[in-house]
Amino acid sequence: MGLLPLAFFLIQLIHYWRYGGLGNLMWMCNLGNVLLGIGLLLGHRELIRAAAIWTIPGLFVWIRYVLLASGFYVATTFAHLGGITIGLIALRRVRMDRLAWVYAFAWYLLAQVAARELTSRDLNVNVAHVVQSGWESTFSSYWKFWVVMTTAVALVLWIIGKVLSLIWPAKSISESGVASEGR
Repeated sequence: MGLLPLAFFLIQLIHYWRYGGLGNLMWMCNLGNVLLGIGLLLGHRELIRAAAIWTIPGLFVWIRYVLLASGFYVATTFAHLGGITIGLIALRRVRMDRLAWVYAFAWYLLAQVAARELTSRDLNVNVAHVVQSGWESTFSSYWKFWVVMTTAVALVLWIIGKVLSLIWPAKSISESGVASEGR
């Protein structure tokens, strides 16, 4: 199952290679497929959980800024619908713990730094360079915008993590096998 998100990323890579804009590979949703694939292949629960959390806001951002604004593209559809599908299937197996949102937030901060250092200001990948279009009159500087956006991201990730932990709570140590060892 871990190869599927990596395949979704590869499809995006080919798409951006053909049509330009390789910097777009640094968007959270594209990087999230890499994180999910690696997490699944290594059996690393925290990576799986962080990536799976990000598929939810990624889906909404994709619908708003790609699907509704530009139309249907096969590559981005695989990346977003495929990523969320694999992420949620994986969460059923690994469950969601209370700290998963912290890993998702750390992933966000890392991706922000990477996008700022590795992508063009014109692309504004992960809104890492300039204030999001439409918010310029509200924020006089990028850093004020970034602090508010980062705080909002942390809150949204916490809410998503909380909801997912209600749906698929992590098993306690006694439920996961320690208690059954004494049988």
